[in-house]
Amino acid sequence: LAVKDPTAVERANLLNMAKLSIKGLIESALSFGRTLDSDYPPLQQFFVVMEHCLKHGLKVRKSFLSYNKTIWGPLELVEKLYPEAEEIAASVRDLPGLKTPLGRARAWLRLALMQKKMADYLRCLIIQRDLLSEFYEYHALMMEEEGAVIVGLLVGLNVIDANLCVKGEDLDSQVGVIDFSMYLKSDDDIGGKERNEQIAAILDQKNYVEELNRQLNSTVSSLHARVDSLEKSNTKLIEELAIAKNNIIKLQEENHQLRSENTLILMKTQHHLEATKVDVEAELQTYKHSRQGLDEMYNEARRQLREESQLRQDMENELVVQVSMKHEIELAMKLLEKDIHEKQDTLIGLRQQLDEVKAINMEMYQKLQVSEDAMKEKNEIIGRLEDKTNQINATMKQLEQRLQQAEKAQMEAEAEDEKLKQQYVNKSESLQKEFSQKEKQLLQLETDLKIEKEWRQTLEDDLQKEKETVTHLRIETQEIINLKKEFLKLQEKNKQLKRICQDQEAALQELASKLSESKLKIEDIKEANKALQGQVWLKDKEATHCKLCEKEFSLSKRKHHCRNCGEIFCNACSDNELPLPSSPKPVRVCDSCHAILIQRCSSNVP
Repeated sequence: LAVKDPTAVERANLLNMAKLSIKGLIESALSFGRTLDSDYPPLQQFFVVMEHCLKHGLKVRKSFLSYNKTIWGPLELVEKLYPEAEEIAASVRDLPGLKTPLGRARAWLRLALMQKKMADYLRCLIIQRDLLSEFYEYHALMMEEEGAVIVGLLVGLNVIDANLCVKGEDLDSQVGVIDFSMYLKSDDDIGGKERNEQIAAILDQKNYVEELNRQLNSTVSSLHARVDSLEKSNTKLIEELAIAKNNIIKLQEENHQLRSENTLILMKTQHHLEATKVDVEAELQTYKHSRQGLDEMYNEARRQLREESQLRQDMENELVVQVSMKHEIELAMKLLEKDIHEKQDTLIGLRQQLDEVKAINMEMYQKLQVSEDAMKEKNEIIGRLEDKTNQINATMKQLEQRLQQAEKAQMEAEAEDEKLKQQYVNKSESLQKEFSQKEKQLLQLETDLKIEKEWRQTLEDDLQKEKETVTHLRIETQEIINLKKEFLKLQEKNKQLKRICQDQEAALQELASKLSESKLKIEDIKEANKALQGQVWLKDKEATHCKLCEKEFSLSKRKHHCRNCGEIFCNACSDNELPLPSSPKPVRVCDSCHAILIQRCSSNVP
């Protein structure tokens, strides 16, 4: 028979007792009137069963005077896990008649039942099994599935209304004994089923109403929260509206200030225009001097372009050479990879080095592609610069023609003014019109000068960019030279690796020849052992006569044994001797099989 675990049997018995006590308490409460006192026997038995369930598997704690084993420790944890249980814990500690922790635990259970939250409190404890492991053993009822079942059964006790007086009772000295006679069936219980069904229906309606009240309370609290949030948002909007009004007033004041400033600026600009007329003539003279400087800059730019084109051709030739070298290296690498794969385990180090060489080659190829793209972009930039220089020349010619026309017009106007002043005084109106036309021409000249200044700035910017590109190209050429040096170093490394590979191949061939020789020797030894397996050495007593001369062995005629055929000869018959390089003396050989003879000693051991 299979032996059951005693702790599992205890848990099952306690679970069954809890089921019976909770069921009996609910049924009796329904028949009694649902409001129970502390003297009600089924209620007292329920508390006793709960004490036994909570005490199952409790760890014994050492105190200062004695050993302590109470259920108040785990129940006190509920205060930390469930904030609503703080009131119960505080009221239990404040009770004057309680002196022991067991009495406090009993009072706590009664208060939790009156609050109809015993199931919620114990459910919080069961979830936190890490904390319960400090108080209970691993096989305790509260640590196993039976504890969760009991918590589910306690939910049904919310139907009962209990009115218990905890203050005057002596909870410290009560004896917890289970009365099994209350759970035996009687004939009266069978007759009161209909009444219990009616009461159960009424209780179901009561539970439904309580749940509706809870839901309504939650909705009311959520509505209050919404109202508070709306009031806060309304106050914020009012404050924002006041701030916006203040901002509008400030903006209007700023608008008035800006208008007054605008009028002042108009007056200043009129005075400034009169001053610029004088500056235009000075700028015309400076323009002539600056034109010579621009021609010199243009010649320098063309010379730099020629030098860059020559550098570009040199770079392309070098790139072609490098591409051809790259193809040769790739072919050599493929051949090396085939040889290395055949050598397997002995050439793993060479494989890693070859992979590194491949990675470096790929980097070189990528850098070459990047340099080609950069050269293409530079060619495009050179074409754009040539177009810009052509445009600048055309504009310079147009500006010179306009300047000549303006000088001629000024000379003609001065001559006409002198003639008109001497001859005609009444033609002032026509002169004023001509003066206005000249002012317009001056304005056009000013705009042309501004455009020329802008073109000059753009040219200077382009020249700076070209200088930067030239420096960048020089840096790239230096990098390419460095890459060439690295490439030559890699070629030398490749040659060294090839030499190492050839040396290793020769070493492998020598090892293979030695291994073949050793295998042949081993096969010869195995064949000799097979031939010796069927033969047995004779004992000294049995080997009395020589195999050839059939004379008895003596001190003068010593025994000699053949390894191969197993025959025994005397020293006179085994006269065949062969010189060996490993031994200084010649060795005696068997007449029949020509194997080496061994002299036997008296202990029958060769």
